[in-house]
Amino acid sequence: QVQLVESGGGLVQAGGSLRLSCAASGRTFSSVGMAWFRQAPGKEREFVAFITRSTFTTSYSGSVRGRFSISRDNAMNTVWLQMNNLKPEDTAVYYCAAAAGTLPTRRKEDYAQWGQGTQVTVSS
Repeated sequence: QVQLVESGGGLVQAGGSLRLSCAASGRTFSSVGMAWFRQAPGKEREFVAFITRSTFTTSYSGSVRGRFSISRDNAMNTVWLQMNNLKPEDTAVYYCAAAAGTLPTRRKEDYAQWGQGTQVTVSS
């Protein structure tokens, strides 16, 4: 299994930027697709972005495309989420997740390991 630890959350004004990090240990990081999800109070956990294990193909939800960027470094066992032009509606707990299979998807059911989450709050 992969153990995941997120960091980098915080409070930022609308229009600002944050960079989230997810450090992985355990099962070979380079063999799994990785994703970021988020969950706002009273809402379902939703897909934000994923990145494949070796070709680094990415996919984004429509609400963050063009503002957020996911990347990874397999040598450092780390995946990042760069968030620019943040909006109050981006406020949520952000989770990184490791895919159960080799290919990541947009479905939270397809992820086997999750981090503890990091809070992102965007003030207007």
